[in-house]
Amino acid sequence: MAQPWKTIDNVPTAEGALELRQRGERDFLITVGGRVLMNSLAHRSEVVLGELACRHLKGHPAPRVLVGGLGMGFTLKAVLDTLPAAAKVVVAELNPVVLEWCRGPLAGLTGGAATDPRVTVEITDVADLIRRSAVGAGAEGFDAVVLDLYTGPHAGSHKRDDPLYGSRAIEATRAALRPGGVFAVWGENFDAGFDKRLKAAGFSVTSERPGRGGLRHVVYLAKMPSPRTGRAKPARARGRS
Repeated sequence: MAQPWKTIDNVPTAEGALELRQRGERDFLITVGGRVLMNSLAHRSEVVLGELACRHLKGHPAPRVLVGGLGMGFTLKAVLDTLPAAAKVVVAELNPVVLEWCRGPLAGLTGGAATDPRVTVEITDVADLIRRSAVGAGAEGFDAVVLDLYTGPHAGSHKRDDPLYGSRAIEATRAALRPGGVFAVWGENFDAGFDKRLKAAGFSVTSERPGRGGLRHVVYLAKMPSPRTGRAKPARARGRS
């Protein structure tokens, strides 16, 4: 008989109660308003997201990476496992209690990824951080921007004004990336409109659905032109997508 879930912590948010639940040593859930956001036993796509986003940086002397959304820390761990020792990783997380969980009861799941000396966590909206990080405007920019948020791009995302997945937000992310950089995004299902907007902004785009069975989420990988090929101009779209 399965063990019952035990609520470890519960904090109010605008979307309902944010809860951390546990049953067994390594079986955790994060829920909000009763909706499951993360399950510690199902994180295949998060690991693939982190690995694909940073694989081009293995030989980089000192890459900078932005991770939007901490969750249970699986994407962050995959990023750190892929990056060299001199890397710097900035994590943008909205709720400070999630950071407390990743440094406390969830730390054993990722070997303490949230306390890695390469990591700086900012309690902020990742969209705001991206807008402040435009290369050439006094910011260093990033070699990869990785978004692992519980609501990924979908058909209901506003085509222009969605703060993360709309065309304006994509342009802001492009401006925050260094030449050859990667914009990697987790999604629950493939969204053709988001894929089209990425391409219209000048990215080369691929997507993967990790694994062969069970729930297969999508990972978008959008690449900037490398320094050798120059900075491509965004494609001129015939209409909104």
